[in-house]
Amino acid sequence: MAAGDSPRVSSDALDSLEERILRAVQLVSQLRREKEAAEANAAELQTQNRELTAELESLRNDRGEVKSRIERLLSQLDNLSV
Repeated sequence: MAAGDSPRVSSDALDSLEERILRAVQLVSQLRREKEAAEANAAELQTQNRELTAELESLRNDRGEVKSRIERLLSQLDNLSV
């Protein structure tokens, strides 16, 4: 090995290391953006879930009221036929 070969190997190794670091930085940046998007999506889905849960509860209450009214009306009809 000649004395002049050593700096070239070091330069190649440094270039390779620089390239890997740049790829790692790009990957971290991409993953951060994806994480932020996923967190925003999760927050939106949680909001939708709360809204749908409230709507479901309201519909269940309405159903209970309708059921009670129908039972009362049926009872009145039964009283008429007696």
